[in-house]
Parts: sequence; C-alpha cells; structure tokens
Amino acid sequence: MKSTKFIYYILAAVVVALVIMIAKESFFQPGMERFEGKYKTLGTYRNENNTGPVIRIYAVKAIDSDFTWMEEYGNSLPHTKYGRTMVFFFKDEIDEEIKLSPKEPHFLESLRPYLIGSYEKTPMGEVRFKSENE
Repeated sequence: MKSTKFIYYILAAVVVALVIMIAKESFFQPGMERFEGKYKTLGTYRNENNTGPVIRIYAVKAIDSDFTWMEEYGNSLPHTKYGRTMVFFFKDEIDEEIKLSPKEPHFLESLRPYLIGSYEKTPMGEVRFKSENE
C-alpha cells in the first residue's frame, strides 16, 4: 500500500515538473525586444484579404547589417499559412517613411541603391534571403 502511494507521489511530481517546464518555455520566449536598436520599421503594407493569402510587406532600416540577424528578424515577423511575408532591409542613411505597394518592385526605384537585403517567406513556408551585395 505504501509503495503505491510513493509511486503516485513520484508520478505527480514528474507531471507537475513537466507542466512548470512547459509553462516556463511558453511564456518566456524571446520577443521582438531583442531587435530594439538594430532595426527600425519605415513602412508596412498588408492586404485586407483575411480569407485568402495574406501579403505582408515591411521596409526596415537596418542599423545592424549582420545578415544572420536580418534573417532572424524576418523569421520572427508574422506569417500566415499560404500567405507571403517580405522584408526589405535598407541602409542606415534612410530615415523617411517608405510607401509600399503590393506590385513589384514594392517601393520606389530611387530607393534601390539603399537596399541591403531582402527576405521572403513563401506561401509554403520556404525562406529566401538575398543580400544585395552579392
């Protein structure tokens, strides 16, 4: 009788420990605050389609031009299944708001020399990151 109580207490302790571990991992994930001081949003576009593919386009001023951080920044932005998320990273020299459109090239052609890189998450979730220095 005592050995079954002991087994139940051990199982209960293991379950409680797992629930605490899962809750900790769920609530304390790194957020967008890790990118503060590295990137500044200059413009956004999102189509109004909520039942079909959602297109999100971001223009971002990259104060830190490390490409791994850029790709991580793009991965942390919202993405909808069968939607498309695009991020255009611009040099630190640009400070004005950028007007984005759903049609190619998505921003004024005069801003092309300031483009550092572009990130795209396709409708099937594939990530494409392209450095403009290549």
